[in-house]
Amino acid sequence: MKQILLLLIFAAISFYCNAQTNSKITVGVIETIQSKILDEKRDCWVYVPHSDQKEKQSKQRYPVVYLLDGDEHFYSLVGLTNHLGKNAICPEMIIVGIVNTNRTRDLTPSHGNTDFDIKDGSKKGDNEGGDKFMAFLENELMPYIDAKYTTEPYKMLIGHSLGGLTVMNTLMRRPDLFNSYVAIDPAMLDDGKFLLQASKSLLSTKDLSRNSLFLGIANTMEPRMDTIKVKTDTDRSTAHIRAIMELSKNLADNTQNHLNYNYKYYNEESHNTIPLIAAYDALHTIFNFYELKIPRSELMGMNMETIAKITGHYETVSKQLGYSVKVPQPMANNLGYLSLKTQHLEEAEFLFKLNCANFPESADVYDSLGDFYAAKGDKNKASDNYSKSLSISEIAATRQKLESLQIK
Repeated sequence: MKQILLLLIFAAISFYCNAQTNSKITVGVIETIQSKILDEKRDCWVYVPHSDQKEKQSKQRYPVVYLLDGDEHFYSLVGLTNHLGKNAICPEMIIVGIVNTNRTRDLTPSHGNTDFDIKDGSKKGDNEGGDKFMAFLENELMPYIDAKYTTEPYKMLIGHSLGGLTVMNTLMRRPDLFNSYVAIDPAMLDDGKFLLQASKSLLSTKDLSRNSLFLGIANTMEPRMDTIKVKTDTDRSTAHIRAIMELSKNLADNTQNHLNYNYKYYNEESHNTIPLIAAYDALHTIFNFYELKIPRSELMGMNMETIAKITGHYETVSKQLGYSVKVPQPMANNLGYLSLKTQHLEEAEFLFKLNCANFPESADVYDSLGDFYAAKGDKNKASDNYSKSLSISEIAATRQKLESLQIK
């Protein structure tokens, strides 16, 4: 698995290198926000899919991942989402990596004050840093990103360690802020123990039917321990993993809240090595409904029944995500050419026209439909579609195909 993940990141880096028109590798941009709530400037690293292709960037909308400890995990998560998104395992997504200024202040819901309210998980007293940070996310950062970028309403929050604690705090106190949550080896000890204590009450009373949570648990035990022995251990060295296991039990026991909950224990990963592999598994798990699973043999013999399965699949995906998800342009295009090659002409025409209907501002879809009519020998319709493509974007290959038809 580690080798696979490394290959994904190298592939992503290669993509970025090839995508640039100069000698610089550019993955994202830095956005600086003057926060009135936090009374300071905050930096965020933002990645937008296809940011090297202005046409696609301006037309397509994306769900958003808000990533805590953003400068620590930004590049790896961008690599994962880029690869998985391009292979239609999960949606392509905007990544917003939030850079720390005072990590402990922002990512800690309490400082151990005895006035912590067990009933609702709120904190009364000396430290309001976690509450202010949550307010910053809701009232300043999210509106800023939604206003500046082409976002869909679906939002995910990912955090590791103290960031994982913040993920759990947000899920239990403000589940409406995000659709899905990823808590990676969360720090449920010390300040986190108050939230852990409150979790039974919070998880039993909340309606979490619209939320998903993936919990990743690292192996932080001594070699003498295993997952059975550790549950009854009392040594401080195992307190971290015992707290997470207690949290996991509380989550599993409270099925009445209808939370879509999954977890995974990583026996071979430590607290510091778990973030990458857990994020990979989280994306697979939370978006397990996203991938189109139709045998290649069926796609090779494309018919209208198979096309109905494809369009029906993305209708289901739309319901899960809460916004309209069209059959991806590259998928419809590739299947269109495959159908054309295998002489399934009705299906090919349907798929190419579907792309034109779904992505009318894309030059590529009309170029492909032009190829279809050229293959059928319909020069007039081929010329019309090549001309339509060129009216959107001047592409040398399309111009050459149009001129070739005119000469003939």
